Amino acid sequence: MSSPVHDTPSRVSPGLDPAWVARTVEVALDEDLGPAPGRDVTTQATVPPSAEGVADLVARQDGVVAGLVVVREVLEQVAARLGLPAPAVTFHAQDGDAVTAGRLLAALAGRTQVLLVAERTLLNLAGRASGVATATRAFARELAGTGAQVLDTRKTTPGLRALQKYAVRAGGGTNKRMGLYDVAMVKDNHVVAAGSVAAAVRAVRATFPDVPVQVEADTTEQALEAVGAGADFLLLDNMPPAVLAEAVAAVRAREGHDGVPEHVELEATGNLTLGVARTVAETGVDYLSVGALTHSAPVLDLALDLRPADRLPLSAS
Repeated sequence: MSSPVHDTPSRVSPGLDPAWVARTVEVALDEDLGPAPGRDVTTQATVPPSAEGVADLVARQDGVVAGLVVVREVLEQVAARLGLPAPAVTFHAQDGDAVTAGRLLAALAGRTQVLLVAERTLLNLAGRASGVATATRAFARELAGTGAQVLDTRKTTPGLRALQKYAVRAGGGTNKRMGLYDVAMVKDNHVVAAGSVAAAVRAVRATFPDVPVQVEADTTEQALEAVGAGADFLLLDNMPPAVLAEAVAAVRAREGHDGVPEHVELEATGNLTLGVARTVAETGVDYLSVGALTHSAPVLDLALDLRPADRLPLSAS
């Protein structure tokens, strides 16, 4: 049975900023081809510019696909560098889809030089994003019904943060802060520098009153000190489940009293694996933050296979 055709390669919201995609693809192509316009000495020596073909983007592993939104941009930039028309793309999957090995994700039809030059950059970006989405989906399934969500961290590949966090959304996870600019995270070194948790929270509130304030806590006592100081969000770090449950219960008992918000968001972190995820979630935390989603997820094996001449559509020459 043939795969359905999709007008858009994504059902993930929010999507990627097109300007970010364009910049990232440009850097990736410079890396592979040399400074623009660059060259592929093998393809340009063996394939005439007029040759046309069709290539199938396929999954070689089961997983969750992400990064299809970069496909057209890669093809268009490669075509522009070679002075050739951009291939047409027909999508048979969308970012966020669960796929099985052998699934056709997209068909690319046009100048063969463009298809072959674009191949590795396209696969690098989509394969890495799909690996992140696949790892995230596994955690999302494990947490189903607990009320807790899986979060990413800032432990991303430099230059690819937006893509990897997009892939987390494609896998059913939630993004934490995008960087150092949008959420304050008071950790132990900040407390040492400021003199106390309360002093650190006050300093953030005075300097950047528009940002949420999160405080890292290693013990129940630190958690209570942090909410008492006005923290909106607690990072409960490396607590065994029994200790974590105690900390959650203590914070929940303080909510709505003595200036503590009606609901303090609680995040568990530290060596979280699929094997313990549900147990941790059942302590009552709102989130589990998992750095491995982005720093350790295996790349999903995708391939771009050029069709033999006898399999080309009649419209191709």
